Amino acid sequence: MVEGNLVIVKPPIVVRDFAVLLGLKPFQLISELMEMGIFASMNQTIEEDVARKISKVKGFDLEIKHRGEKADKPKVKEEKIDEDDESLLQLRPPVVCILGHVDHGKTTLLDTIRKANVVAGEAGGITQHVGAYQITHGDNKITFLDTPGHAAFSKIRERGANLTDVSVLVVAADDGFMPQTDEALKFAQRSQSALIVAINKMDAKGADADKVKTQMQERSIPSEDWGGDIVTVPISALNGDNVEELLDMILLQAEVMELKANPDAVSEGVIIEARQEIGRGPTATVIVQKGTLKIGDAIHCGEVYCKVKAMIDDQGNQVKNAPPSTPVNILGWSGVPAAGAIFRRSKNEREARREVDEYLQDSKVVESVPTEADEQESSGVDALFAAISKSKATSYKVILKADVRGSLEALQGSLEIIESDKILLEILQGDVGPITKNDVQMAKTSGADVIGFNVKLDNGVMGEAKHQGVQVFQNSIIYEIIDLVKDNMADLLEPEVIEKKTGRAEIRQVFKLSKGRTVAGSMVMEGSITRNKGARLLRGNEVLAEGKIDTLKRFKDDATEVKAGFECGIHLEGFDRYEEGDVIESFELEKTRPTL
Repeated sequence: MVEGNLVIVKPPIVVRDFAVLLGLKPFQLISELMEMGIFASMNQTIEEDVARKISKVKGFDLEIKHRGEKADKPKVKEEKIDEDDESLLQLRPPVVCILGHVDHGKTTLLDTIRKANVVAGEAGGITQHVGAYQITHGDNKITFLDTPGHAAFSKIRERGANLTDVSVLVVAADDGFMPQTDEALKFAQRSQSALIVAINKMDAKGADADKVKTQMQERSIPSEDWGGDIVTVPISALNGDNVEELLDMILLQAEVMELKANPDAVSEGVIIEARQEIGRGPTATVIVQKGTLKIGDAIHCGEVYCKVKAMIDDQGNQVKNAPPSTPVNILGWSGVPAAGAIFRRSKNEREARREVDEYLQDSKVVESVPTEADEQESSGVDALFAAISKSKATSYKVILKADVRGSLEALQGSLEIIESDKILLEILQGDVGPITKNDVQMAKTSGADVIGFNVKLDNGVMGEAKHQGVQVFQNSIIYEIIDLVKDNMADLLEPEVIEKKTGRAEIRQVFKLSKGRTVAGSMVMEGSITRNKGARLLRGNEVLAEGKIDTLKRFKDDATEVKAGFECGIHLEGFDRYEEGDVIESFELEKTRPTL
C-alpha cells in the first residue's frame, strides 16, 4: 500500500510486488539489488533492511507491518516490565557441566554425587546422552550435566558447556591431559564458565597430581596452590574421597558469581535432550533458565510447540513447577524438538501454534533465497559434470533411527565425514524413535538399509524386513555403527582383482605331436606350474599368448602340478608356436576386499 511517500508492506517482501509499490519494473529492482551484491529473481523475497535501503534511495519511507503486531504490542510491553530488574532477581542454583576424556571417571563421579548407578546402563562404557540431574548439598541445590565422552559427541559436549555456569574438568591422575581433555577445556573457555579441575583416580596406581598440575601450567590454567586462580581438587570418584570438598568448591564458586534469575519472568530455557518414548510420545529434558515453568503452560521451540502435560524430575517424580536452573523432562510436545534449541512460554496454546507457524514460514523464506555462492555453484560446466559423475557413482543409502536427538545428530555427523572417492553415502532420513514398518517400507522403495542406534523394533518389523528383503542393523555403540557402515559401503564395491605370480618355466625343447599339436618341454625354475591355471608366454619382453594351461605332463603321465626343479611338458590353450628359450609364467587372480 502506498500513501504519498509512505510505503506500507507486510513480510515476506517479494521482489515483483515491492517493485510495483515503488513504481519500478521488476527488472529495474533486480538490477538495483545486483548493484548491492544481492542476486534475486522476481519471485524471491528480500530482507527488511535491504528493502529499507532501496526505499530510501527511491525517496520513499517504508513501514513494515508484521502479522499480529497490534495484538502483540501490549503483551511485549507487559513482558518487558523490568524483567531483569535487580530487585526482582533471586539466587538460583549453579548449572555445572562435567567434562573430560573418555573413561576418566566423569560418570562415576556423578554416580558418587547422586549415590546412584549411572555407569551400569552405558553401552561400551561411554555416556551417549546428556543427563541432567539436580542434587542437594547442605542447604543448596546444584544442577549437573553429564556429557558424552566419545569424540562423535563433541557437538553435544559443546552444547553442554555452553549453558553452564561452572565447568568441572575431570582429569585422570594416572593419564593426565588427553586430546579430548584439551577439546573439553576449549569448550569450557569458550563458554566463559568458571573452571574447576578435578584430578580423579588418586587411588589408582601411578597417580601423579603434580604431573597434571604441570600440564595445567603449560596450558595457562595454573592451579591455585601453584600461584594460579584455578580451583583444583584431587579426588577419587570410586571411593568418594574429597567429593564433598569438590561440591563445597562448586557452591563457593557459585556464591562468588552471584548467579541470579527472575522466577516470575516469562519462562525460557534450553532443550538438553529430546526423544520419542513409547507410551509417552515426544519428550524433552530441559533446563529452565528464567521464569518458572508450570504444568499447563504453553511453550514453543522452533517448529514444535507443547502444552505441558507433565514434568518429571531426574528421580522420576512428577513436579508441578520448575524454577530457574531446574532440569525436568516435559511431556506434551507436538513433535520432537531439536536438542540445544531455546524454548519460550507463550500466552496460550493458540499463541504457541502461531509462533511455530511463523517460524516455519520464515524458514521457507530463508530457504528460497539463494546466496551468491549458490548462484555461482549452480551454473557452469563444472557443476554439470559434477552432477553427471554423482549420478553415475555408486551410493549406499541409509535410514537412521536413534533414541534421542543428540545421538542422531552425532551419528549423522560421524557418518557424513566418512571419506570415499568410490562410493557416496546418502542419509535419506534421520529420526528418533523405534524402527517401524514404515521405515522398512521406505527402505524397500529407496533401496536403503535401516540402522538403529540404541532403539528397539516395533512388533512385526523383522518379519516385514525379511519379507521385503531389507537389512536392519541395530547397535548401541556409536563407533561400532560407524565401522558397520564402512563395511557395508565396501561390500557394495566391485572386489579388487590382484594378479599373483605362481610359477615360471623355461622351454628347453619343443615336441611335435600328432594332428599338428606341439608341447613345450620345460624346466620349472620358480614356484610351481598348475594345470587349468592362467599363464602367458613371453619371448624376450613380448607377450605372445595368454590363456589356460590345458595340458601338463610329467614324462607320459598327466600331472596336476609340477614344482620348481622338475621337467614337464606344457601346452597353452590355442597356441602352438613355441620356441626354445621362451618363458611361460603362470599366475592366479585373487579377489580382495575393496577399500573406500
